[in-house]
Amino acid sequence: MHIHLLAVGQKMPRWVEEGYGEYAKRLPPECALRLQEIPAGKRGKGADLARLTRLEGERMAAAIPKGARVVALEVTGKPWSTAQLAARLDYWLGEGRDVALLVGGPEGIEPALSAQADEQWSLSPLTLPHPLVRVLLAEQIYRAWSILKGHPYHR
Repeated sequence: MHIHLLAVGQKMPRWVEEGYGEYAKRLPPECALRLQEIPAGKRGKGADLARLTRLEGERMAAAIPKGARVVALEVTGKPWSTAQLAARLDYWLGEGRDVALLVGGPEGIEPALSAQADEQWSLSPLTLPHPLVRVLLAEQIYRAWSILKGHPYHR
């Protein structure tokens, strides 16, 4: 199984790349985390944000691996504790399908794409900066994996 992190935005600051990379490299091949950056539309004064979000959604939908379980990260999604995430990861591993985690751009995930997701997950009721979400997701997935394997990382 592979976990595909499909995230709108490119050219992240070095701290984001290093933080994400640190946790992603700790995961074993059977639970590999792969980042695919989806180009964001150009935002500026007078930009048609609905159109940009729709186009980002189309690019994101095209990047979802065939047959993958789709999990949209939404502020209105279901919040999971770390233990609940570990249980979800265990389920995903047992299911054997790839998982696609969707992280939208500044306006979020295109609503129609989010509605089609198998699950909606909320990291927090707070609005989090998209670069930080990448690092947070990688760390929490590693933490969940460490719980499943009895690794001392999660104490």
